Amino acid sequence: MNNLGYDKTSPKSIFEYAIPLLDHTLREMVGDEAVHGYNMKGKGTLGQMVEELYYHYKVNSNPSPDFEEAGVELKTTGLKRLKDLSLQIKERLVVDMIDYNEVVNQSFEMSLFYNKCRLMLLLFYLYDGSLEQYDRLFLYLALWKIPEKDLLMIKHDYEVIIEKIKRGEAHLLSEGDTEYLGACRKGQKGDSLRKQPNSEIGAPRRAFSLKTAYMRTVLQYIKDSGKRAVVNYEFEGEQVVQTSELQERPFDEIILSRFAPYIGKDYKEICALLNKKESRSKAKYFDIANSIVSPDVSNVNRSEEFMKAGLTMKTIRVEGNGSINESMSFENIDYEEVYDNENWYDSRLYEMFTSRFLFVVYRQDPNRKIVVNGKEEKRYFLDKVFFWTMPLDDVDLAEQYWLNIRESVLKNHIDPLYFWKIKDHKKFHVRPKGRVAADLAYNPNGGYAKKYCYWFNSEYVKNIIENNG
Repeated sequence: MNNLGYDKTSPKSIFEYAIPLLDHTLREMVGDEAVHGYNMKGKGTLGQMVEELYYHYKVNSNPSPDFEEAGVELKTTGLKRLKDLSLQIKERLVVDMIDYNEVVNQSFEMSLFYNKCRLMLLLFYLYDGSLEQYDRLFLYLALWKIPEKDLLMIKHDYEVIIEKIKRGEAHLLSEGDTEYLGACRKGQKGDSLRKQPNSEIGAPRRAFSLKTAYMRTVLQYIKDSGKRAVVNYEFEGEQVVQTSELQERPFDEIILSRFAPYIGKDYKEICALLNKKESRSKAKYFDIANSIVSPDVSNVNRSEEFMKAGLTMKTIRVEGNGSINESMSFENIDYEEVYDNENWYDSRLYEMFTSRFLFVVYRQDPNRKIVVNGKEEKRYFLDKVFFWTMPLDDVDLAEQYWLNIRESVLKNHIDPLYFWKIKDHKKFHVRPKGRVAADLAYNPNGGYAKKYCYWFNSEYVKNIIENNG
């Protein structure tokens, strides 16, 4: 130990020294004079302020972890409190800026990102835009070592990003390209573009970040632990792949290989092969796809890997004439989130629409029918399965969709009259889901409003199916 009050070579000591921050603000811990003096210098994020004012550890431009002797990177990340008083991750965790010309020469194990993310001291604070950074309350603390299994997923994500940059496609990067590790946009539209290798086209500034969905699982783990400060992190839910499998090949290949033996087979045939009881449930095509991915997982969309990636499996039935009868629904619009969020890139809709999807497509055989539990019905066979990410042009259109919704919410025009409709043929629309029109959601303008949902138009879903897989 030294006069710092902690051992700067010990991750455990650094972690324990942070515990008194919980339920306090940085100003309360270091005093008015310190935070005001630091703030007058016109520099510093909350993390840098904690490092210099609380830990008395000088911030520098060294690419090593913040506490170099201990190999610990300090990160602060915001939480937002909802109307029901629950806490939610505010945004992705940015780890390191991407230098397009440098990163193409770095293997994952030699990268700045890997060097910083292996062991992190995470300080979760309550975000309040009306307060100075040093007046925000610290709520949770974690000394967090990324599990080996997650590192395998993240390594593959890193390699996907690097390969795209090497092809001169840094301007085409999307957070939907990858699972846990994203190349997130930094800055605003209109900012100057960065040079990239193997292309004359400028690319927006981007940073390596752990996705919001991934950080959400970290927060949930801390909540489930019943503690305010935790060491280590291990997801304890259902898993669809094992570490040993990821050591052999990427996640995508593993999942697609599981579907391969069933391509061309109908519902009854797949049930027989899986020794699964036939059902007349409306969800049976999702259920059978779920069993193919993993027979031991109750819902793959709530499995470890899908939740951490924000990945969603969607099952689609295509009629014999090529039509799709139904549009694709997503979650209900959180009017409070839309109202409070001024930045498209930090919005819930951006997260959903730039996440990856696993499409499982069944196609009707117009010449045959099957009998399920004594009743004749259409025969749908498993046609194709593919991972899909929304193209950047469609993401731009989705931003206009979000802006329309946000403007309507801000003006208290929460009504189908003001939202995009199916008949507008704009790929996305707003309407109730099922019977939820009778349900009400909190209206940030006061009172309550009917629940409405984000949707893909059926014609857009049809286009996705026809042009992928």
